[in-house]
Amino acid sequence: MKKLKVEDIIKVTKGTLIQGDKNFECENFSRDTRYLKKGDTFIGIKGESFDGNTLWKEAFENGAKAVIVQDIEFLNENLEKYQDKIIIKVQDTRKALIEIATLKREMYGKDLKVIGVTGSVGKTSTKDIIANVLSKKYKTLKTEGNNNNAIGLPFTILRLKDEEIAVIEMGMNHLGEIDELTKVAKPDISVITNIGTSHIGNLGSRENILKAKLEILNGMENPFIIINNDNDLLHKWKEENKENTKIQIKTFGIENESDVMANNIILKENSSEFEAKTETEKINITIPVAGKHFILNALCAILVGKTLGLSNTQIQEGIKTFTLTKKRMDITKLKNEITVINDAYNASYESMKASLENLSRYKTNRKIAVLGDMFELGEFSEELHKKVGKEVKEQNIDILICMGERAKCIAKSAIDSGINKENVYYLKNVEEILNILKTIVKKGDIILFKASNGMKFYDIANKFIENSEKN
Repeated sequence: MKKLKVEDIIKVTKGTLIQGDKNFECENFSRDTRYLKKGDTFIGIKGESFDGNTLWKEAFENGAKAVIVQDIEFLNENLEKYQDKIIIKVQDTRKALIEIATLKREMYGKDLKVIGVTGSVGKTSTKDIIANVLSKKYKTLKTEGNNNNAIGLPFTILRLKDEEIAVIEMGMNHLGEIDELTKVAKPDISVITNIGTSHIGNLGSRENILKAKLEILNGMENPFIIINNDNDLLHKWKEENKENTKIQIKTFGIENESDVMANNIILKENSSEFEAKTETEKINITIPVAGKHFILNALCAILVGKTLGLSNTQIQEGIKTFTLTKKRMDITKLKNEITVINDAYNASYESMKASLENLSRYKTNRKIAVLGDMFELGEFSEELHKKVGKEVKEQNIDILICMGERAKCIAKSAIDSGINKENVYYLKNVEEILNILKTIVKKGDIILFKASNGMKFYDIANKFIENSEKN
């Protein structure tokens, strides 16, 4: 296990040791005083509405041995009270967090293989399946939840103990953000799941989204990248870089000829099966969740596993036993054979389309889609919400319920596409959604909840489940 000493932190951050033992080894780091354990190091993070630096006393009271803070003046009486503790003062704790995590990663060097995962949609589920596959051979660390930004990623790196592999998710809203993250994580293998329309309002075009995702290469000493070859922009980029000897590109896909492909696909309501085909062999794969997009995720995991020397049996077991991070495709079975698919953690056009396609596979059930606004689409918002409405008709969804200013376009487009307007509801608030569901839901119905996280549809779905279990 490689540990950072206080003196290492002082040096890399150019901070000041207010008091304490410079030789103390900092093992566990946290920014949340509620979850501190004895001996932890607390890093105060200043947010838009709350300053974690002000909680340094609470951190000590909850067991922290050391605190790293900014903009705090320490009275002699406080220093005396916490004289057995360590206080480090830095100019900017966010910057210091990046610097400390970068140093931690550098300490592991070639002893650690890092797989960096980014893409418009599917980052978290792809990270989950890759990590579970690799855990069948190696001790593996992965990003918890979707802690994939300039705060979450460094804290993930700081969790490193004696792992051999780290599967690190990288997200972004703007150009330059993945550039910063990849220089901390320094991936040995990078994965791009797809280039879609998430955050297109911030970046202006899918081409700029591709540019932002490709920043992941900037932190790589010897660029090795695995991409979804069925994605139009990634396929085009691969073709343009075929002769680039500085980048090694591997591909997975279903439609376009790739290094690993899926044949004989069987899509079921709650799982999928297919035959993975490489240049030299075929492997039978079972995925414990439904949806064509999870086949692509599994193909990616196969390619990563093969690259890192896993056997077919290890790969098969890793895919068959993986579980999704909570709040992704949460499926709840209620009484009267009603099924709730709560996929409302986030939404883009591509993920909306995938969820509706999955809903449509329930052939013998009535299908209800409860859809809300998709955020950060800028000038493309109306067009993409209309496309979702067309997809509702295309996938033969029986009843559509919408809420949100932008979701008006979904409802109108669905009606314009040919859905009976009596089966389309545009509602103003949560109570109206819960009331209409209470009125129309029948035995055997399948209900999908999907919207951007800010719409709080995840909570609406849970409220519906709670009410259904009471009745």
